[in-house]
Amino acid sequence: MRIVQIGTGGWGKNHTRILSQLGALCAVCDTDSTRAKEFGTKYSVNHYSSLDTLLDSEKFDGAFVCTPTSTHFKIAKTLLEQKKNVFVEKPMTYLSHEGEELQKLAEKNKLVLTCGYIERFNPAVALVKEYVKSKKYGELIMLEFHRENRMPLHIKDVGIIYDTSVHDIDTAMWFFDDTPEVVFARSGKIRHEHEDFATIMLGFKDNKVAVIASNWITPTRVRKFSAVCGDAIISSDFISQEIKIETNHGTEIPRKEVEEPLLLEIKNFLAASEGKEKIIVKPEHAVNTTKVAEAALLSSQKGTPIYLDLK
Repeated sequence: MRIVQIGTGGWGKNHTRILSQLGALCAVCDTDSTRAKEFGTKYSVNHYSSLDTLLDSEKFDGAFVCTPTSTHFKIAKTLLEQKKNVFVEKPMTYLSHEGEELQKLAEKNKLVLTCGYIERFNPAVALVKEYVKSKKYGELIMLEFHRENRMPLHIKDVGIIYDTSVHDIDTAMWFFDDTPEVVFARSGKIRHEHEDFATIMLGFKDNKVAVIASNWITPTRVRKFSAVCGDAIISSDFISQEIKIETNHGTEIPRKEVEEPLLLEIKNFLAASEGKEKIIVKPEHAVNTTKVAEAALLSSQKGTPIYLDLK
């Protein structure tokens, strides 16, 4: 596979590292020509500061798009029209109808299109998903997510709901294997142009619920979640990948191998592009996550719950 990396900033530099490590990186592109040259030199690949020049000069199979959210749709659409497989960092698009357009274009051209909801590839999350699916500890009733950190300086065009909360929106829908019927949110801003703290409640059928709390205020980095099941509370740390299961019989800490989620995510895209695996984050999943994020923003503005009817 010959893969190009578009955007080598905050998170894109990590994709670049892994694609090079896997021997798939053939070029980098960044509107900052100095950064493009830096990464092109570092990984011994061609570098560009214009997408048009890249498309005219390189032969490649797929692309990773790690640019500001507001640019995702235009770049991804151009690549899909050029018959390239595309990985877009989260959220796939700012507007859900743009995501639906990309999904239709990918289906029409029989291309792989996916989005960077990386927590599905986190070994801790994957193990909890197994417990939930098998009902080893009973029916999943409630989820709680906490993501806290100082505001990332490179995020300019969206607030915390689109940058951070979307991870947990996607994970909640993946755990419940369902879409929420209702969204209620509260958010506000202290230091950012957009909202920098938010609490979102997702109401699923049968009174099941996910509560997602995110902020860019807390000085310490927190990435945790808990799953309340009929016979246990399962808690985990996204960063350390540690899991703790509390039941009436005591506490259990399962052992598992720690792996880099981004490496697993990129491997899945490459394998799916070669027809060896199915893509794990389907475009419709990314579209639904954006629809829930849109509803959360609307709910926080109106102060009322937003009822949804998602596919």
